[in-house]
This record gives sequence, C-alpha cells and structure tokens, in this order.
Amino acid sequence: MEKDKDIKLVQLGQRIREIRVQKGMTQSEIAERCGMASNYIAMLERGERNPTYLTLLKIAEGCDVSISELIKY
Repeated sequence: MEKDKDIKLVQLGQRIREIRVQKGMTQSEIAERCGMASNYIAMLERGERNPTYLTLLKIAEGCDVSISELIKY
C-alpha cells in the first residue's frame, strides 16, 4: 500500500511539472503565484510531499487550471 501511495505522489508531481512547463513558468514563478516556497514546489514535483486539498487548490489557481485538470494523470 505504501508503494502505491508513493507512485501516486510521483505521478501528481509529474503532472504539476507538466502543467507548469506548458504554462512557461519556473518553479519560482509558480511558487510566488501560489504563495509557497519554491523548494516546496520542487519537493512536490519530485513526489516528496503529500499536499493537502487546500494546497492543491492554490496550485491549480496559480496555474490557472481546474483542480480536476491538475490531478488528471
């Protein structure tokens, strides 16, 4: 079960990175738009953090996408 959770976090991180790159933003730019630290964004993109729902909402808003678009694999 733990392995499945880790895989899902990596997939989420890859999706966040994909959207960020498509939007032409750096980690620092998205962090600023979301009110977060750029190192936290980096950890999310590497699948090292498990964001809360509210964090996902902030990221979706900062990327100008819906939360469903953000969590789509």
